[in-house]
Amino acid sequence: MKQAQTPLPELTRQFVSHFGEMGSRWGINRTVGQIYALIFLSPQPINADEIAEGLSFSRSNVSMGLKELQSWRLVHMRHQPGDRREYFEAPADVWEIFRTLAEERRRREIEPTQSMLRSALLQETHSADEQYAQQRMQEMYDLIDKLMTWFDDVQRLNPDTALQLMGMGSAVTRVLTIKDRLTGKSPARKEGND
Repeated sequence: MKQAQTPLPELTRQFVSHFGEMGSRWGINRTVGQIYALIFLSPQPINADEIAEGLSFSRSNVSMGLKELQSWRLVHMRHQPGDRREYFEAPADVWEIFRTLAEERRRREIEPTQSMLRSALLQETHSADEQYAQQRMQEMYDLIDKLMTWFDDVQRLNPDTALQLMGMGSAVTRVLTIKDRLTGKSPARKEGND
């Protein structure tokens, strides 16, 4: 006779449910988001059977979700002495999780765009429309390149320094706004503020 499963604590259930809903907005499916949330909140590594039971998912859905999370480097597989099952845990450091996510998104989404833009910028143009299109692509490439250079600089910071930098955000914005006023540069316009 199968033992009745223990329901997730309410706080855990809410977090898991929210992560599932947010998953689709972040480019992962709901199941993968919920699996990650459960692993993230688990105080010790958990195995696929425990995940399937805790979330009432099929073992095959859990297995596919774990493979996807491993491909994103968001979970680490561990083995327990005397147990042949694979156990999974999330990195303990949330800054490491953020960096891993950012690096993976960069590798999967931004680098292919940069590559396409580089290729397009090397092509010879034959009309004014193509020249205009290439100019716009150059602007996009330059912005992405600056953002990626900044991202690389931030990635090299230790977590405490990076958090300090983020905490300075509004102060830096105020200083730059004052500089713009003094130099006569107008700040970027916000949508809807005409």
